[in-house]
Amino acid sequence: MLDKRQHALRAVRGYFESQGFAEVETPALQVSPGNETHLHAFKTQFTDYLTRDSRDYYLHTSPEFAMKKLLVAGMPKIFQIARAFRNGERSSRHHPEFSMLEWYRAGAGLPDIMQDCVALVRAAAAACGVTNFTAQGLSCDPFGAWESLTVSDAFRRYANIDLMATIGDTAALRAQMTANNIRATESDTWDDLFFRALGEHIEPRLGDKHPVFLCDYPVHMAALARPKRGDARLAERFELYICGYEIANAFDELTDAGEQARRFAADMDEKEKLYGERYPVDADFIAALHHGMPDSAGIALGFDRLVMLCAGTENIDDVLWVPVA
Repeated sequence: MLDKRQHALRAVRGYFESQGFAEVETPALQVSPGNETHLHAFKTQFTDYLTRDSRDYYLHTSPEFAMKKLLVAGMPKIFQIARAFRNGERSSRHHPEFSMLEWYRAGAGLPDIMQDCVALVRAAAAACGVTNFTAQGLSCDPFGAWESLTVSDAFRRYANIDLMATIGDTAALRAQMTANNIRATESDTWDDLFFRALGEHIEPRLGDKHPVFLCDYPVHMAALARPKRGDARLAERFELYICGYEIANAFDELTDAGEQARRFAADMDEKEKLYGERYPVDADFIAALHHGMPDSAGIALGFDRLVMLCAGTENIDDVLWVPVA
């Protein structure tokens, strides 16, 4: 399995080199680990033993902020295979320290990132001698046609829910879920209901027979993505699913500094309400957006999960050199 990891790693680097990308390295220590409501970070402290000054830092949950600063600095196509850190995440497909493959294209959109995904996944599979992925009782052919499916169509197809009719209306979503025998309680928020239906009734069926790009998420679930052109209720975002696994998360990147700062503040208010903590906002990142980030698209792909599919295992520990005990 670790041999397959090496084959996949070489295939990934070979693809990006063939496309003219620069491989970059950004620091894991950041003033902000990321500002998504439900992600939890590891906190540490730097001490200057000459001055006795100290400063709090976090291990990043993603290299996103630093890589976008490089886009502002003029780098057109960049990728990174970074160590990322998320507290509280440990399961057969989660690990507190993991490998994140992240790449960005300036002057590009989500269709370009989708093409990258197709080529990249096929290259990794071919390098590992795999023609078909199997996991969780599903089988998926990465070399056939891939499907794009909107979130609202997925809710209608797999849960019989008209999601768009419930945007911002918790009672309406609760009523539809109850009518379809999906667990819903009076204390559930709209997001609670959304993620329960998604996790229990939709995700396990995505990526069967062929990979699926799940597109057009509600805009408040895409903190760093542009609103969708023509429907501001939605975001220019997709997630890639293979055999019921979420493999990657992509955005047509938000470049409006004021809107980004507003979203971060709202997400941290929600984090404080739910978890009793909030993370700093990276002021340099907001300043970089003010300076001017080009229209860009980017994606974060869980490299370990891709290797799991290539190696034919459903336990992430099997594809890590030394798992965290």
